[in-house]
Amino acid sequence: MVRASRLLSLLLLLQTRGRMTAPELAAELEVSVRTVYRDVEALSAAGVPVYADRGPAGGYQLLDGYRTRLNGLTAEEASSLFLAGLPGPAAELGLADVAATAELKLLAALPPEPRSHASRMRERFLLDVPSWYRSGDDVPHLGEVAEAVWDQRPIHITYRRWGQKEVDRVVHPYGLVLKGGSWYLVAAPPGGPPRTYRVARVLTLETLPGRFQRPEGFELAAFWAGYAKEFRERMYTAECVVKLAPGRGELLAYTLGRDVVETALAAAGEPDPEGWLTLTLPIESITHARWLLLRMGADVEVLEPPELRALMREAVAELHKLYG
Repeated sequence: MVRASRLLSLLLLLQTRGRMTAPELAAELEVSVRTVYRDVEALSAAGVPVYADRGPAGGYQLLDGYRTRLNGLTAEEASSLFLAGLPGPAAELGLADVAATAELKLLAALPPEPRSHASRMRERFLLDVPSWYRSGDDVPHLGEVAEAVWDQRPIHITYRRWGQKEVDRVVHPYGLVLKGGSWYLVAAPPGGPPRTYRVARVLTLETLPGRFQRPEGFELAAFWAGYAKEFRERMYTAECVVKLAPGRGELLAYTLGRDVVETALAAAGEPDPEGWLTLTLPIESITHARWLLLRMGADVEVLEPPELRALMREAVAELHKLYG
């Protein structure tokens, strides 16, 4: 059953993407290249017209015009599609009506059992993108940005950077990413490397004539994963050492971020006789750490660096004067 599903996936990959090399297929299917060779032989033996081109630009592909009819959805696959239905983002992109129509058509085309699964999924699960205590960004130019991304049209934007500084840019828009309720544009100046722009900070936008060519091999998901990793590394510029009261790990994770705290807890030694743990935590800056750690009250004691400990002492003294 597992191999049959993999053979179908391989066939659909070749049908939707065209020529693919054995290493590319192996990466998509999460198997070895040798397994891809065996699976291609099995497809060929079953009568599927798949053939290989030799050479550096070679790979496997289907005979021109061949289309498989094995594209029915299982109940679970049909259900999962409705988890991708984000009415808020679709509306922001100007696609609310299109998405609703597509959903109705998909439901109508499904056999009874998958349709029932999909309907229950839609009734029981909802994806709400923005985080708590904040609304989504105001993005009046999102529709124009999306059209430029789709049509590969260069755009001229006025953009508000941090510190309220406004700059003019001509960029080639490669893609849009929705992160935590905020839209980000991945774009590059002509001939330059891609960067990210928060769409809510686009003040003016003009779509320019002509079309640009996307860089060969550029993948939006891979770029964003690398950007997110670099962003986290740039964000944490220093470290602090603290003592954490017993049973306050969850509160610290809520305050500083779960990934940061779980990593620190995993590296911590044994607690002292009173149950306090000594943790080394990455921080953005001394002042930012002071602001965050004050939320923990008496559940955290800052040990290092001395500058942060002094700031915490000053804050406590100010609170004492205020409250008596």
